[in-house]
Amino acid sequence: MTSIIEGKPPTGVAACQLQVDAESAGQRLDNFLLRHLKGVPKTHVYRIIRSGEVRLNKGRTSADARVAEGDLVRLPPVRVAERPPVQAAPAREFPILLEDDWLVALDKPAGVAVHGGSGVSFGVIEQLRRARPEAKFLELVHRLDRDTSGILLVAKRRSALTALQQQFRERVTGKTYLALVTGTWPARLKVIDAPLHKYLQPDGERRVRTTTTQDPDGMRAVTLVKRRDVLAPRHAQGLPAMSLLEVTIKTGRTHQIRVHLASQGHAIAGDEKYGDFDLNKRLHKLGLARMFLHAWRLQFDHPASGERIELHAELPPELAAFVSTETP
Repeated sequence: MTSIIEGKPPTGVAACQLQVDAESAGQRLDNFLLRHLKGVPKTHVYRIIRSGEVRLNKGRTSADARVAEGDLVRLPPVRVAERPPVQAAPAREFPILLEDDWLVALDKPAGVAVHGGSGVSFGVIEQLRRARPEAKFLELVHRLDRDTSGILLVAKRRSALTALQQQFRERVTGKTYLALVTGTWPARLKVIDAPLHKYLQPDGERRVRTTTTQDPDGMRAVTLVKRRDVLAPRHAQGLPAMSLLEVTIKTGRTHQIRVHLASQGHAIAGDEKYGDFDLNKRLHKLGLARMFLHAWRLQFDHPASGERIELHAELPPELAAFVSTETP
C-alpha cells in the first residue's frame, strides 16, 4: 500500500505526501491519484494537476506522467467523501498462453479491468496475486482496455518488467488486434497516421479524438490495417456489411484503434464510446454483447534468452460465433 509520509491520509482535508510503492510503479499520475482520491470528482483531480497544486518529487507535473517506486507525490488539501468498504479481490487464474520463471502471458477475457482503480475495486492483477500468494513479484507489463480481450503480459521479475516495458516504449514489439467494423474496408493495406488528442467531457469522462499535426497537445499515432474478411449484409436482421480487420499498432495511445477506425467511418462493432449506438442495440439482440476488439497476436523478445516470441490468442467463442454466422 502507498505510504503516507506527512499530513493526514487522502480521506482528510489537510495536505499530504504519498510515497509510490512497487505496486503503483508505472501508473500514470492521474490514475494513481484517482485510485487514492475515491470520492473526488475527476474534473477536480485534473484541475489540481493542471494548476500545479499536485507536485511530483517537488516539481510541477502532468496527468500523463508515469510514477516510479519511491516517488513522492504531494497532494493539496482536498475533501473526500467517505469510502465504501473495499471489496476484496477474489482469487482467480486466467487462461495461460505461456509461462516461465520470467513472465506469464494471459488470455484476458472482455469485461475485466487489468487493475483496480477509477471505480473498479480490482482487476486481473489483483485477482492473480490473490490466486498466487506465494508469488514474490507479479506486475503488469502493459494494459488492455476493460472491454478488450486477448493477450496480456505479466512480469514475474523486476528485470523482466523493465526489459519488456522498454521494448514496448521503443516499439520493437508487434501488437496486432482483430476488430470487426461497420462497412466494407478497402482491400488494400491502409496506414492511418493521425495524431490523437485526449480531452474530458463535462461529466469528467475521458475521451479521445483525432486532431491535426499543429495541435500542441496531439500525440502521434500510427495504425496499420489489413482486411481479413467481409461479412455480407444481413438485411433480415438489419445489419450492414461488416469487415473483419487485422490491426497493428505502431504506437500505444489511449483508445488508438477505436478512434482511428471510427475516424475512417468504420467504427468497431459494439463500441459504446465511439460506435453506432443504434447498430450496437441490434448487435446486442443478436448475441454480440461486447465490443469486437481482441488482442490476437503479440511479438516480443524474451527478457532472458532474447528469443523472439510470437503468441496468438484465438477469438473467444462469442466473437468467433458471430463472424461465422452465415444467416442472410
